[in-house]
Amino acid sequence: MSNRKDLFVQILSKERINRSEFEKACFQGIPDGSGLRSTCWKILLNYLPPSKSDWDEVLAKQRNAYNQFIRTMIVDPNQSQDTSDHPLSSSPNSTWSEYFKENEVLSQIDKDVRRLCPDLSFFQQPTKFPASFCSQSLRTRVEQANLQAMQVTQSKAGGSQLMKPKKKYSDDDCYQILPQGQEAHWEVCERILHIFALLNPGIAYVQGMNEILGPIYYTFVTDSDEADVKHAEADAFFCFTGLMSEIKDNFIKILDNSQCGITHNMDSLMNMLRENDPQLYAALTERNIKPQFFSFRWLTLLLSQEFLYPEIQRLWDSFFADSERFKFLLYFCCAMLIAQRTRLINGDFIDNMKVLQRYPIETDIYQLLQLACQIKDGKLILHTVPTKENPAPNSTSGRSGILGSFFSRAKNR
Repeated sequence: MSNRKDLFVQILSKERINRSEFEKACFQGIPDGSGLRSTCWKILLNYLPPSKSDWDEVLAKQRNAYNQFIRTMIVDPNQSQDTSDHPLSSSPNSTWSEYFKENEVLSQIDKDVRRLCPDLSFFQQPTKFPASFCSQSLRTRVEQANLQAMQVTQSKAGGSQLMKPKKKYSDDDCYQILPQGQEAHWEVCERILHIFALLNPGIAYVQGMNEILGPIYYTFVTDSDEADVKHAEADAFFCFTGLMSEIKDNFIKILDNSQCGITHNMDSLMNMLRENDPQLYAALTERNIKPQFFSFRWLTLLLSQEFLYPEIQRLWDSFFADSERFKFLLYFCCAMLIAQRTRLINGDFIDNMKVLQRYPIETDIYQLLQLACQIKDGKLILHTVPTKENPAPNSTSGRSGILGSFFSRAKNR
């Protein structure tokens, strides 16, 4: 680990970051446990400028701006001094009218962040730095909105009765509510996404954005010193916003069939597969395995639902460091298909969908990274593709397997 960490310390110690040298190092993997990944991602996502002398000023300005967003954009009409504005007002400029519109989007955000990475207890745990100056808890706001949505129905006896709306999520999806004054990490993510939706009305919030935010926020909270952790929410907001500016076309339905839309990216992936493995491509085509059945989620969410968080962090090191961002994502997805070629060629429609929609957990991502680089460099040789029955030399089974490549050295750092 020391050699890899020393390399990053050396690169980051310079007054001006050499972008090419820095991206090359990050592409090979940022050392786990070094406390450097959050800083590196901030640079790769263009939140921090190349000149280190500007970092303090940029961070202070952006963090203050985000705190101002919280104070001014999360509004509770109940605290308004304007007595002429009330919940039943028909004015389009009414604060209450805007409040109710926001609640529709906020309810979807709330539903999604409660489900964020349920296998990881992190998002259920309380943050050390709750936004105490926030005028209203968004969780409470959603709960109140659901209560107000209770419908008045006619009882059999002829009287009126209140009927609760159908639950939008099960109790298993809802995290434990913390005591007053505390807030869980999922609530912080809820606030980030809410503010993003308010500032970007053209796209607002689309289901799945929570899966993009999750690894960023998690990395900033768990990979930094406490001085940075205190501002993880603001930093995650701006890095998420920067990343969304690059991949937002995947979330805009009217752009699906454009040159920048998700359909074009899925077609590019299948064309790449056809060029590198015609037999596998033909097998999937014959079985009517369409790319939208599996690669839509892969590409839109940057594989954030296919692997465990430590693996996602490693993959995103390479995705963010890719000078042709996000071309390497396509190479990696192609590698995911080719790595399962034996099972996919021999399987029927149902078998193949099980493999592609729930990618095998025993897969070693470092083998996939090496395979993706072979595809990228035009050096793929199909008969040497490692499989479960025929693993690569010097590798062990499972996701802890190690290859004798620079990717494995990054893992062993």
